[in-house]
Amino acid sequence: MTRVLSGIQPTGQLHLGNYAGAIRQFLDLQAEGNEMFVFVASYHALTSARDPAALRANIRQIVIDYLAFGLDPQRTSIYVQHDVPEVTELCWLLSCVCPMSLMEKAVSYKDKLAKGMAANVGLFTYPVLQAADILSVDAELVPVGKDQVQHLELARDMAGRFNSEFKAEVFQLPAYRLAPDAAVLPGIDGEKMSKSYGNTIDPFAEEKALRKRIMSITTDSQGMFEAKDPERCSVFQIFRAINGAKDARTLALAERYRTPGAAGFGYGHAKQALFELLLEHFGPARARRAELMTRPDHVDEVLTRGAAAARTRARAVVARARGAVGL
Repeated sequence: MTRVLSGIQPTGQLHLGNYAGAIRQFLDLQAEGNEMFVFVASYHALTSARDPAALRANIRQIVIDYLAFGLDPQRTSIYVQHDVPEVTELCWLLSCVCPMSLMEKAVSYKDKLAKGMAANVGLFTYPVLQAADILSVDAELVPVGKDQVQHLELARDMAGRFNSEFKAEVFQLPAYRLAPDAAVLPGIDGEKMSKSYGNTIDPFAEEKALRKRIMSITTDSQGMFEAKDPERCSVFQIFRAINGAKDARTLALAERYRTPGAAGFGYGHAKQALFELLLEHFGPARARRAELMTRPDHVDEVLTRGAAAARTRARAVVARARGAVGL
């Protein structure tokens, strides 16, 4: 059994990109019988969040969505980052051995600045807090997308440097599991699906709103009776990512793109197929979510248990770290 940790920032409604890139990995790792720690990165969100009410609502909604998608609190410890204060203590201890040059290498910081985010110390030292999250529970494995691999490597560098400078085996160096290429979904405009681009698809949206969103996906101008390349179509890419590349329905849809037949096959048909797939695939999750929205006490209980499990691990790690530095 492997100890796994991951989390998502509460910056808005989870979408298909979150599901394909993160949530599905969590579910697979849970099904494999691993010891799971999945949190909501509330402190990380403060690098840009300035609306307290919205932040509280987003935190709550992500927890509900975790449960709706299928994370089982009997097998996965679900918690909110700020409910485990040991993480911020570890962040400081790691900061004291982390070279400035290591942070200056972080590509994500430069990317965020390029996108117009204001430069603040929290954004600059984001990888240190992320390392503290990982190391606080002695995580052995962290599922990541390609854009997070560098942060995992930075966490390993910080852990190794701390162990070396204090001549103590305080931190375990975590490995990572990379999300498959298919996990990077295009949004409705063809760019990577991201809340910051406003191009996401919410699998929990009301049916009418969901269908309207899918029908707005950008496509080319190929006519109904022209052969089309499914690999160049965002609609097909999303369908394949959710349904599986080798599934008979996916293969049949690809064939309809390539061979429209006498009746023709337009992008409207493909979008309708995607809409029906999402309703079917996420039907159980949509039903669970509706029920969870009426059970706030259950959500509170899940978070209390999850934080207690994470703090048990984190206290032991902090004790080792304090002892190593002389506190």
